[in-house]
Amino acid sequence: MSSEGLQRCFVLHRRPYSESSLILDVFSEEFGRVTLMSKGARSKRSNLKGALQPFTPLLLKWSGNGSMKTLRQAEPISLGLPLFGINLYSAMYVNELIGRVLMAEVPMPALFHDYLHALTELAQCDNPEPALRRFELAMLSALGYGVDFLNCAGSGEPIEPTMTYRYREQKGFIASVRHDHLTFAGDELIAISERRFTTKEQLKAAKRFTRIALKPYLGGKPLKSRELFQAIVPKRSIGK
Repeated sequence: MSSEGLQRCFVLHRRPYSESSLILDVFSEEFGRVTLMSKGARSKRSNLKGALQPFTPLLLKWSGNGSMKTLRQAEPISLGLPLFGINLYSAMYVNELIGRVLMAEVPMPALFHDYLHALTELAQCDNPEPALRRFELAMLSALGYGVDFLNCAGSGEPIEPTMTYRYREQKGFIASVRHDHLTFAGDELIAISERRFTTKEQLKAAKRFTRIALKPYLGGKPLKSRELFQAIVPKRSIGK
């Protein structure tokens, strides 16, 4: 799979290869997640050393048919997005989520735009939680993880804001008086459906749901971005 022209991309992760090259895991608008080798990118003469960084909008062109392509051309569209502190770690989490969950070379143009929107929001907001939850829900939708947040499973009755519901995997939500980590208030489900979170409780519920839904995709391997954040700021939670 070779790109015929320049593709809008972001670097998700980069690692050194040989004395002067880089291996890049990138998220592209038209081709999804792609692995590229950038030959000579670490050499002193390379004009790409500062450009092939996460969170910098790029135009890339590559060639090759194997699992690793060869980068042929790279142009930064703009400077890297201004991400600092907890918002930077949140963006690192989003990158790791894409790298862990998405299969290679599966086009997901809509999710690419959701990713761009999430990064833009993280570069501007004080609280990263809503942006993270919206992106996680967008990713689940792109993966085909369909859940009806507005109607009861089985009966089809509309979700009532004041009632409580219990989640059953692959079925949906049913009215319930039980209270455990699978139980959600009706107003929380409506907020998740609308991707709008006006209370802390709604944000916590969205986080709880996305953790439940993403667990099968992530498996038991811990997220490095979460471990890194907790090692540096152990008393705070990144909202992942």
